[in-house]
Amino acid sequence: MITRRHMLFGSALFPLAVMPPQRPNAGWMSKLLQTPRAPKAAAAPAGPLKVVIMSKFLQFLDIPDMAAAAKEMGFDGIDLCVRAGAHVLPDRCEDDLPKAVETIRRVNLEVPMLTAAIVDANSPHAEKIMRTASRLGIRYYRWGGFRYVEGSSIPDQLESFKPRIRDLAALNRQYGLTAMYHTHSGPNEVGACVWDLWYLLKDFNPDEVGVNYDVGHATVEGGFGGWVHDTRLILPYTRGIAIKDFKWGTNAKGKWVPQWCPLGEGMVDYSQYLPMVKAAGFHGPVQLHYEYPLGGVENGGAKPTLSKDQVFASMRKELTLVRKWLQEFQM
Repeated sequence: MITRRHMLFGSALFPLAVMPPQRPNAGWMSKLLQTPRAPKAAAAPAGPLKVVIMSKFLQFLDIPDMAAAAKEMGFDGIDLCVRAGAHVLPDRCEDDLPKAVETIRRVNLEVPMLTAAIVDANSPHAEKIMRTASRLGIRYYRWGGFRYVEGSSIPDQLESFKPRIRDLAALNRQYGLTAMYHTHSGPNEVGACVWDLWYLLKDFNPDEVGVNYDVGHATVEGGFGGWVHDTRLILPYTRGIAIKDFKWGTNAKGKWVPQWCPLGEGMVDYSQYLPMVKAAGFHGPVQLHYEYPLGGVENGGAKPTLSKDQVFASMRKELTLVRKWLQEFQM
């Protein structure tokens, strides 16, 4: 039976039932969880993916010999470094970059990208490099290098990076370029966990500021399921991918560290990764990296302790394996 007490209690609750829900304060976490603007869908690939070698690993050769060696080994092109100690120095890029590109293209190799010493629009010679690349028809370049400062708020630091990205995106828009933030692993590396990089880029056009995704470094950071989640999250923003392998081992002090190794001998699961890349419609440059001990070549050494034949044999072996994988997954 409904009593007068029930009626009074119900009438007291009625205003609560019709009140609109209160929105929480828009803090950093609520901003993180906002649905971002969807990036543009990648265009359909025009033929097989192109595999390039980073010029760092051929630093012991001059540009004509580097181009000839890359061609003979079977690469499609060269990721040409424009930074201190590289084949092309940033302050000389207007004169030397066109000559280097002409030499490489003369042997029917492409230069689809540069690895440039650009962190933001204010990096030394940044606009000079971008303007020259644009004139040469080079669309992509690798950028990055944001680092966290210990003791400071990570959310605040992420917000401080956004204006720098905005200014870089504007320059890329002006010159028709795509900057690809290269993902590394390790302490204080912005992008190591990938989620922070997604947060920084989610509101920008990935054809202006995108990602150069290194699944080797991603597997270092999240070797079981983390790299899978990271890949799914960042693939819509990915415009280039780097290929390498590693396994865990102990150093001279007994500390566990990632140790780079030849492809197929480590932990990176390319049989799972490459189908994900294909499903995303990826069509950017595929870069083969040789980070494992290779007579000093892995560090850009100018005087390898191995013979050229030994170095080229290792490089050719890994390129053959990558070609096999790409063919297997029809990429």
